Amino acid sequence: MASHKVYPGYPSNSTVKVKQVYRTSYHFQPKKHWINDPNAPMYYKGYYHFFCQYNPKGAVWGNIVWAHSVSTDMINWKWLKPALTPSKWFDKYGCWSGSATILPGDKPVILYTGVIKENPEPGYQVQNYAIPTNYSDPYLQNWVKPNINNPILNPTQENVSSFRDPSTAWFINGYWKMLVGSRHNDRGIAYMYKSKDFVKWTRAKHPFHDKPGTGMWECPDFYPLSSPGVRNGLETYTLGKDHTKYVFKVSLDETRYDYYTIGEYDVVNERYHPDNITVDGWAGLRYDYGNLYASKTFFDPVKKRRILWGWCNESSTTEEDIAKGWAGIELIPRMVWLDPSGKQLLQWPIHELETLRGQKKNIRNVKLNKGDSMEIKGITAAQVDVDVSFTFSSLSKAEAYDRNWDKFPREDIAKDICGIKDATAQGGLGPFGILALASKNLEEYTPVFFRVFKTHVKTYKVLMCSDATLSSRNMNEYKPSFGGFVDVDLADKRLSLRSLIDHSVVESFGEGGKTVITSRVYPKLAVAGDAHLHVFNNGTETIVVEKLHAWSMKRALMN
Repeated sequence: MASHKVYPGYPSNSTVKVKQVYRTSYHFQPKKHWINDPNAPMYYKGYYHFFCQYNPKGAVWGNIVWAHSVSTDMINWKWLKPALTPSKWFDKYGCWSGSATILPGDKPVILYTGVIKENPEPGYQVQNYAIPTNYSDPYLQNWVKPNINNPILNPTQENVSSFRDPSTAWFINGYWKMLVGSRHNDRGIAYMYKSKDFVKWTRAKHPFHDKPGTGMWECPDFYPLSSPGVRNGLETYTLGKDHTKYVFKVSLDETRYDYYTIGEYDVVNERYHPDNITVDGWAGLRYDYGNLYASKTFFDPVKKRRILWGWCNESSTTEEDIAKGWAGIELIPRMVWLDPSGKQLLQWPIHELETLRGQKKNIRNVKLNKGDSMEIKGITAAQVDVDVSFTFSSLSKAEAYDRNWDKFPREDIAKDICGIKDATAQGGLGPFGILALASKNLEEYTPVFFRVFKTHVKTYKVLMCSDATLSSRNMNEYKPSFGGFVDVDLADKRLSLRSLIDHSVVESFGEGGKTVITSRVYPKLAVAGDAHLHVFNNGTETIVVEKLHAWSMKRALMN
């Protein structure tokens, strides 16, 4: 996984010929080179703006600038020139991640991390701000980093090499407030800073939130939630104004996953308190139990929704990335809202993605007995959106949950079980699901599936897996089996799965977005027109494909 690693042995190459074989068709990515963290998504004067970390000189991390694109639908994009490039003493060695805040008067401002020295590794970090040169330009094509007041934050007691990623700010009780990620030894920390004028900032008396044993906290994000089950989002500036629940998210540098908790905001003491039902640490809730990192949300004022962006790194080798001329994609923007239970978030691809749907295949009420696999024909299997609902008549054949599995590291239990109980391991109620990016004779495939277990206290655990182990004959790739449990009531004996398959990415949403898993895969045989899609069942309980809709997807515009 990528971090702030420099590759001095790999020369910059802006003229490399880009290989198209694994490039996505409807996910966000540049024409060539490296991208990582999404930065400062926002809506301004009729356009969605998206910024991300970008290396304009090669397919490895380094030479980081802020790439900038605009869109009217967050699916089709127009690329502009970089918004921020290293040009001042306070960002000489990099313009790293940050956020955007819209100030009164409809005036956007960017907060970002600047690197002023290369040592100590990965760099000496400060916080800066930038503003547009022309507020009337809806494209916001030019930004200035004022010499006066920059940096707005210098580390004093903070760790100078672990002090980054300022959050979107909010205004309450006469002060603007923002968070910056950090650590002290193995303790992850989000510091709060406050300002009356958005220029002169002071640190709060104590951390906004911290947790021992979690390591560096990158890309902190904090936002309010509507009532359980309500899909409408809330503006960040409403933080602390009579809302009962909030999301606090961090990206853990040591695990390369994004974790969130749901809790309360103590405005008086300027602290965040996770709910007792939420695990606060490596075993906590994740946006995605697969390949997603450094996520960032924003409030869409047009559709009144909270939107999540997340970076999806490659699972190929650095040498392969350089050879193909690009690395990194951004996952499809997702709506996020509070589940009716109040215990977790739900996530779902923005509905604008549906404008790319083309030829459609419908299937209803097809039985799958043990060992059955049925190909879904008539669609472009390498570039497809598939939504399927499975039903079963009984829970009686669910396998017993092995209590020895609870001895696995708590944060890895689901992942480890998926590795043991893969799609080829016959079961009772499951495994059943789809085989994505499958070769003609199934030498390669990526299964996304469910398996139901019965516990010793006669409750049920639903496991969802996305297993890249057999995805490619290429032995050099990182091909993990990812997994997450799905908190679902099985009273109606039904489970749903939606997968966005796009050449080298399989982005899957279980049970309406309760559990999401993304895999990166690089098949040698199941490429383009040679890719196939199947539904399958390898359990003794008969599964019914109640309904399946699959759409060939058109290519998004990335001009």
